[in-house]
Amino acid sequence: MDTTGDKMVNLAMQDHNILELLRVSKTFARGTVDEVKALNCVSLTMAPGDFITVIGSNGAGKSTLLNIIAGLFPPDNGGRVVIAGEDVTNLLGYKRASYVGRVWQQPDMGTAGKLSIEENLSLALLRGKPRGFKIALNRERRRFFRTRLASLGLGLEDRLGVPAHTLSGGQRQALALIMATISNPAILLLDEHTATLDPKTARTVLSITDEIITREKMTAVMVTHNMEVALRYGNRLIMMHRGRVILDIAEEQKKGLSVTSLLRAFERAAGEEFTDDSVLLSSEL
Repeated sequence: MDTTGDKMVNLAMQDHNILELLRVSKTFARGTVDEVKALNCVSLTMAPGDFITVIGSNGAGKSTLLNIIAGLFPPDNGGRVVIAGEDVTNLLGYKRASYVGRVWQQPDMGTAGKLSIEENLSLALLRGKPRGFKIALNRERRRFFRTRLASLGLGLEDRLGVPAHTLSGGQRQALALIMATISNPAILLLDEHTATLDPKTARTVLSITDEIITREKMTAVMVTHNMEVALRYGNRLIMMHRGRVILDIAEEQKKGLSVTSLLRAFERAAGEEFTDDSVLLSSEL
């Protein structure tokens, strides 16, 4: 398998921050009564291996942040997005695919239900490759897929020909994780990827997520609605409010925080109480 491009990206990542957001703002419906400033001059850097969890109330700008990184939306004039040392501000999402892997909230968003597990993985492996690049169906590739799937511990390595729509929600999200990471992207984006799963399945998927990020030494951003999850996973935690990052908590400080102390830190930084019931009432996983 040709991994030359992956080696070049990895070499570039050794000398740069993986992600730099520089004065990034995003306003929707500008100049109308529906105008919303989703991001307000956000600057953020991520070093290789950073695993940031992102928490915030509804409308804080969390998903917009991921969409800006992924290239789904351009930032407002003046904002810049740099990934692995390359300015990708003006690269559309499909051209940014070699830099960014993403797992969505809905399991069916990241996988093609009518295609087999093997076909889904083949498409993921081709993501971001030059037009005309092909990967032959051969034993070496299948061995590679089986090895990656076996690491999940779900038995999917023996079901390569099964259509993705026959999998459970948890299995499909686990497959989406492999698909998002199989081509060694510079950064992995996790958009509340356990929100639609039952608590037991969510625990399994979070554990698999953490194992993959640790094993592959990935740089990742995980948006979550659960404060306990935000505190438990990753080496940094950022809290967003009204389009701004109001807290950026490093690993050592994060270890000593509880949900109560995190809420107090939010109130000090924001000057108001945290009132999003969907976050406050989110149960422990």
